Amino acid sequence: MPAKTNGMAPPPLLEVEHLVKHFAVRRGFLGRQVGAVKAVDDISFAVAPGETLALVGESGCGKSTTGRLVLRLIEPTSGIVRFAGRNVFELGQHEVRTLRRAMQIVFQDPYASLNPRMTVGQILGEPLRLHGLVSGSQHLRQRIEELLGFVGLSPHHARRYPHEFSGGQRQRIGIARALAVEPRLIVCDEPVSALDVSIQAQVINLLQDLQRRFDLSYIFIAHDLAVVKHIADRVAVMYLGKIMELAEKRTLFREPRHPYTQALLSAIPVPEPALARDRMLIQGDVPSPMAPPPGCRFQTRCPFVRDRCREEEPLLDPAAPGHTIACHFWREIEPPARLLPAETESDNPRLKRLQAFFTQRASESAGAPPA
Repeated sequence: MPAKTNGMAPPPLLEVEHLVKHFAVRRGFLGRQVGAVKAVDDISFAVAPGETLALVGESGCGKSTTGRLVLRLIEPTSGIVRFAGRNVFELGQHEVRTLRRAMQIVFQDPYASLNPRMTVGQILGEPLRLHGLVSGSQHLRQRIEELLGFVGLSPHHARRYPHEFSGGQRQRIGIARALAVEPRLIVCDEPVSALDVSIQAQVINLLQDLQRRFDLSYIFIAHDLAVVKHIADRVAVMYLGKIMELAEKRTLFREPRHPYTQALLSAIPVPEPALARDRMLIQGDVPSPMAPPPGCRFQTRCPFVRDRCREEEPLLDPAAPGHTIACHFWREIEPPARLLPAETESDNPRLKRLQAFFTQRASESAGAPPA
């Protein structure tokens, strides 16, 4: 978490207020609108300098759309996004280009996000030239080598093309490209979901190291709560375009109060089959975002649903400072006693030795060219 100054928390770097994005659904020869996909529907949150806020939830809950709205890669239906006190949606074209220096993104697919016809040096040099951050080819080459060093790659990698790298190395190149313009906020859109587990750990550790070095803020989008537990400071749980629960990481994992959060946590695989756990399974499929259910969005799958849930939409209710829950009856729903095992219970020496072996092997091969 960001450090406090004189006993007070620093002002937010990013503020999102009542953000809404509905995608029009059109049919027919004239393209008549027949409905709308409510991808993001009235959400609010803030990100402090040096903080990592994780957005988690099932596919289609609006996580990636939120990230793209924050960067103004797509236009909102309504709402406000303030970056360093300025409303992003009121900026002109020139001001938006200037804003791109301060807000960057790391995409999910490390290969599709890189131009296969450009060398790594050209990929990293493009934003530097676009924003006028280098003067002369010598300065450009030095800056590219510096960026490659930041992400654990060698200077000679600048002459290679994306297809000559492994998935983890490509994602490092994507991170280097985001760092090139010296941003203050990076949206990480599921940056490790396409990578092997051992490579995931390397990329997560790299992101944390870069955050400490450059005082970066992250919006970390993911569906793997085990990864989120490792990197996040706070976590916002989304479902059908709404935030269900928002809390500091330790609070959320220790005492989840929303039924959907409890179900997500119970789905985390634990590499110790003998440990006893209270699993919470939810039934059915996610409703269509074109026609979300009335009242609480989770009411069609919630095991604790009541009549009020079907009629009245719950607002985010503060349970404690920094912990809010969108549930009418969260005070009456006790979290399962053994949703996740305690750290001491999962302390398996054999598993640790196995993890250390694969991590070491992955680190030794990280700099080697793929076969």
